[in-house]
Amino acid sequence: MKFVQCILILLTTATFNYAEAKDYFCQQWEVIEISLHTSAEDFNPFTTEFGATFVHEDGEKVKVPGFYNDDDDWLIRFSPALTGQWTFSTYAAIPALDRKSGTITVSQNMQANKHGAVKVHPEHAQRFIYEDGTSYFPLAFELDWLFALDAENSSDIPRTRQMINHLAAYKFNKVIMNVYAYEANWGEKDKIDEAYNFARPTAFPFGGDNENPDHSTLNIDFFKHFDRVIATLNDHEIVSHLMIYVWNKNVNWPVPGSEEDNMYFDYVVKRYQAYPNLIWDISKEALAYGRDDLDYIVERIERLKALDAHERLLTVHDYKFCYAHPELVDFISIQEWRPNLYYQMLQATQTHPTKPIFNVEHGGYEQSMHTIFHGAYTDPIVCLERSYTCIFAGTYTSYYWQNSAWYEVIYEPFSLPKQQQPKFEYYKILMDFFAHYDYSELIPKQYVYSPYCLTNEQDKFIFLVPSGMYALQGGVPAPANHQRISIQWFNPLTGAYSEERTLVLSSWMNFIKPEHLGNSFAVAILTVIE
Repeated sequence: MKFVQCILILLTTATFNYAEAKDYFCQQWEVIEISLHTSAEDFNPFTTEFGATFVHEDGEKVKVPGFYNDDDDWLIRFSPALTGQWTFSTYAAIPALDRKSGTITVSQNMQANKHGAVKVHPEHAQRFIYEDGTSYFPLAFELDWLFALDAENSSDIPRTRQMINHLAAYKFNKVIMNVYAYEANWGEKDKIDEAYNFARPTAFPFGGDNENPDHSTLNIDFFKHFDRVIATLNDHEIVSHLMIYVWNKNVNWPVPGSEEDNMYFDYVVKRYQAYPNLIWDISKEALAYGRDDLDYIVERIERLKALDAHERLLTVHDYKFCYAHPELVDFISIQEWRPNLYYQMLQATQTHPTKPIFNVEHGGYEQSMHTIFHGAYTDPIVCLERSYTCIFAGTYTSYYWQNSAWYEVIYEPFSLPKQQQPKFEYYKILMDFFAHYDYSELIPKQYVYSPYCLTNEQDKFIFLVPSGMYALQGGVPAPANHQRISIQWFNPLTGAYSEERTLVLSSWMNFIKPEHLGNSFAVAILTVIE
């Protein structure tokens, strides 16, 4: 079902009394737009106070800031999580926008693909859950330039939609993306088909352009386009992991902490907080390029939390910051490339036992026909194994295809020759596997001499058998000792399961990897039957 917006239009004539109008109806977690019309007159439309207070019938209050939408149009976006009746009343420095009121009746969500916003699991602190109680197992796809695919199209986003449809088809459910990025100083640029080269976009969130910016104003057409991108992701319930800033993409930003900087930052938070598919990230590699310091990021977080009435999850793409201030983020973002990936990620889970851990970049950047950025690993199977390694350490992972992660975005990847196409299917198989085995019920464990294991410590023991390992060997987990068990092998490259074998274990496992799995990594599932 397509994304629905309930638009409530409040006239500003003196004779209008909204309380006499009919009720408005929508389902929980839909995005409501309340639109008012008046001239800004002598006010700066981007900084003047404006918003509404929403009150639920049970007494809960939510104060949501609004924003200017051009052409004398002022919007307040609200996404109700509670069913029942809400009333609202506006507040504004501009008298014509002040004290406009109305009612909204919110029914239970009836859309099968809508589960509300992502939250930290209340019972499993290192796992995620949707508002309706459904487990959320994020698999992220990096698309920094997603905003740019149709940025010059004033009415539609066909290329963006095509790319998002591919992601949805292969079950990616999170996109790491920038509000804006401009250029990167790496890659074989001379080999890129210009149809897929989105470096140096003419669209710009401020006045002017990136080369000659006017930071005193914002380009509302840019944000109207960006609305369509976020809404389309929301249609597919793909989370936007939205990085508000990026320092290494040659963006001509305003001075940090200036009025212009604050205006941009506040506008992004006001305009997008209502979308339930949103997760905030202050900046990509926030402390890596000497532009700001810990204090600036702390101030940005405090500023965001003061504005975000919907309380979306927040992180910072910088482990130095997350390590120093774990109390300020909802989950830990780490960028870990080292060969001993499992132990680095496991250490992170032990250092931050009350926070989910997300490896934003594990060093694997799958290559196609030319290089954009190699990182440490490019082979698709090696990149896949590193993703499984993150997961088996109790953390979450991301996927990079070099021909879509940055300024080159091949939005029709399966039009390429077969040998150049990305291995999206590997990640659909991964998602299908963890749709069957609930990750929120599993913890990382390693038994004597055994490979990496995810287990519920009762009857399920799932082993990641690394490439080059001949057999699943090691000490038997205590709950399986002298019990009747089944053993089944899973091929992460094909999604195929072997036939189950049943036997009684004593003190040692010795399960030779099936011949058809070759030397590649595999998964072995051990289940206690009785």
